[in-house]
Amino acid sequence: MSNNPHASLLQPGRIGSMELKNRIVMAPMGENFGGSDGICGERTQAFYEERAAGGTGLVIMGTTAISWPSGTSEPHQLGISNDDFIPGLAEVARRVHAHGGKIGVQINHSGKVAAYDRSCGREMWVSSMPPAAPVAESMRTITPKEFSTFIGVGPHPERYRVMDHADIAQMIEWFAAAAVRAQKAGFDGVEVHCAHNYMIANFLSPFFNSRTDEYGGSWENRTRLLREVLTEVRRRVGPDFPVWVRLDAEEMHTPGGITMDEAIKTAKLCEELGVVDAISVSAYARMPTGSAFTDAPIPQKQNAYRNFAAQYKKAVKLPIISAGRWEIDDAADAVNKGEIDFVAMGRKLLAEPDLAKKLTANAAQDVRPCIYCYACVSEIFINNGIKCAVNARVGHETEAPIQFAAKPRHVLVVGGGPSGMEAARVAALRGHRVTLVERSDRLGGTLFFAALAYPENGRLLDYLARQMKHPNIEVRLNTTVDAALIDAIKPDEIFVGTGAKRAAPAIEGAGQNHVWSGDELRRLMTGDRADEIAKAKLSLTERALFKAGGMLGVTDSTNAIQGLSKLWMPLGKRVTIIGGGLVGLELAEFLLDRGREVTVLEPGTHAGTELSIVRRWRVIEAVKAHGKLQLLAQVQRITKKEVIWTDKTGAEQSTSADSVVIALGAQPDASVAKAIAALTQVPVRQLGDSNAVGYIEGAMHSGNLAGATV
Repeated sequence: MSNNPHASLLQPGRIGSMELKNRIVMAPMGENFGGSDGICGERTQAFYEERAAGGTGLVIMGTTAISWPSGTSEPHQLGISNDDFIPGLAEVARRVHAHGGKIGVQINHSGKVAAYDRSCGREMWVSSMPPAAPVAESMRTITPKEFSTFIGVGPHPERYRVMDHADIAQMIEWFAAAAVRAQKAGFDGVEVHCAHNYMIANFLSPFFNSRTDEYGGSWENRTRLLREVLTEVRRRVGPDFPVWVRLDAEEMHTPGGITMDEAIKTAKLCEELGVVDAISVSAYARMPTGSAFTDAPIPQKQNAYRNFAAQYKKAVKLPIISAGRWEIDDAADAVNKGEIDFVAMGRKLLAEPDLAKKLTANAAQDVRPCIYCYACVSEIFINNGIKCAVNARVGHETEAPIQFAAKPRHVLVVGGGPSGMEAARVAALRGHRVTLVERSDRLGGTLFFAALAYPENGRLLDYLARQMKHPNIEVRLNTTVDAALIDAIKPDEIFVGTGAKRAAPAIEGAGQNHVWSGDELRRLMTGDRADEIAKAKLSLTERALFKAGGMLGVTDSTNAIQGLSKLWMPLGKRVTIIGGGLVGLELAEFLLDRGREVTVLEPGTHAGTELSIVRRWRVIEAVKAHGKLQLLAQVQRITKKEVIWTDKTGAEQSTSADSVVIALGAQPDASVAKAIAALTQVPVRQLGDSNAVGYIEGAMHSGNLAGATV
C-alpha cells in the first residue's frame, strides 16, 4: 500500500475501545426511510449495509429520535425511544458487522428544529423562546406542489415549550435510555448530537439560549445540559462503550452565536469530563438566505471545515472526526499531517458506496463522484426519502445488485451522453458486449456543456468516460447509425440516448445571428459539428478568434474549455437569456462568472424548478445578486439591440442585449429511435432525455436501469 496516495485513510484507527479497519466514516444523515412508525426496516437496513459492504470502517446511522414521535425533524425519521425499536436496529447492526464494519447511531432530540412536531401541532421543546427567524427570500422559489408537502408546513400555529427543570430531567433520561438501547441492539457506539441547533446545541448557543437560570447566561451554565447528558449516558452504558459528541465549530450567519473560541472550550470540557471518546466536528448556519444552508451544515465549499477540525485537534487529545465536503486527496493529506483522525463522508458515500474498497484497490479514478447537486437532501424538505442523481441505487438497495447476465448479449448504444455511457457501463459489468456509437468526435453530449456551466458535472463526465475503457466496450466516435452498421455488428438490443430537442419558440427576430439557441451554443463550445455553427453564426473575424483560441482542439478537457471560455465566447457584454429553467439559470451563473451583464426572462411563476431545491436556492441567489431575474416575462420580439417583453401587468418592457440565448423548449426527441426502429427488427429502447426530459438524474437513472435489465 506504500504507493497508494490514500494509504493514510486505509490504516486502522481507534475510538475508545472500538477498533476500526480504516479512517473512513459514513457521516450521519437523515435518510427519511423510517416509514410511518420509526422502525428500522428492510429499506433502511439495506441502505446502511451497502455502505458497510463497500468497506466503510464506521457507519453512523443518521439522526435517530430519542422521544419518537416527538422531537422529530421529519415524518419518516427513525426512532430509538422504546424497546420496540431494538429488533430493527439490531438487524442493521448485524448486517454491518457481517461485512467487517462497525456501526454507531446518532441519538438526538430536534428541539426547535423539530419540523415534524410543528406540522403535527405538537409543542417544540426549546431552551428559551427563539428569536424571530429571518424570512428567507429563497422560500419564494418553492413551487405550490413542493410547498404542499414541505416539511414543517401545516395548518397548526407554532407552539414552543420552554423547558422547566422536570423537562430537562426527562431529556437527560431520554438520551441515556436511548444510548442503552443502542448498546442492547449491538451497536458499537453512540454519537450524541450536540450540534446544528438541535436540543443540546440550542442550550449551548448564546444566540438561541436566553435563559436566566442555571442553564442559561454564562458558558458554564449553557454547557450544563451537555455535561449532565454525557455524564448520565456514560454512567448507564458503562466505561467501555464508545460515546462521542458532534459539536459545532461555529454558528454561521448568527450574530452572537457559537464561535470557534467557545467551541474549543466546549471540546476541552468534553475531554476533561472523561466520558467522551471522540469529537465529531461540524458547523451550523441560520438561514437568512437559502444558500446559507450550503455554508453549513451541508457545505458547497471543498474541505469546508478543515481549519476548524485542525484547531480542535490542537486543543484536545481525543480523536477528531471531521465532515464537510472533504476531497479524498485532501482528507488523506489531513490524516497524514495529524490534522484529523477520521474523515466523515455523507454525499460521497451516497454516490459511491464502494469508496473504501476502491481506494484500497488503488482505484480512486473509478470512484463515482458526487456532483454536489443537492438532490439528496432536497428530498427531505418535501417529505421524501433521499435519492442520488448519479447513483440510481440509493433507496433501492433492497433490489438485486449488478449481477452477471445468464446469457451475454451484444448491445448497441447510440449516443455518448450520460444515459448511453451509464447503460454501457452497467451492461459491460454484467458481461454483455457493448458497441457505443457517438455522432460527434467526443463523449459527453449535453453533459459536457453542463460541465461548463457547473464544473462539478465535469467530474461525472470524466468518470463515465474512464468507464468506457472497459474491455467489453467498443466506442466509435464520428459515427451515425444506418442499416449497414446494424447489419455489420448484429446487435441483440439497441439503446438510444441521443438527448432532447430544443425547438425554439416562435419569437419575432429569433433568426438573427446574435440570437443563439442553447443547442447551438452547446455544439459550438463542445465541438459537436462546431464548424457548421461557426459558419452560420460567426463572422470571419469571430471564426478566426474561435480557431486561434484553440476551442476546437480541447474538446476532451472540461477544465481547458472552462479556462478558454473565460478568454473568448461568442457572446457580447450584455446577454439576455430567455428561459429561467435549469439550463437558463446555470448558463446565467456561468456567464456572470465571465463578466457578462445577464438578464434572465422566465415566462412562468417560478424559476429553476428542474433544479433540486437547495441547488436552486444557490443559483437563483447568485443570479439575482449579480444579474437580473424577471418572472412572468413574456418575450414579444428581439431586435438588434433589445429584447422586448411584457411584465406580469402586461406593460411592455425592454432589455438591452448584445446577445440573446433562448433556453426554452426542451422536449423528448424520439426521432432517432424511430428512424432506427424502422431499419431493424432488433428491440429499441429509449434512454434519458430522448424518452423523458430528466437532465443528469434522469439520464443516469434510465441508463442504469437499461444496463441492469438487458
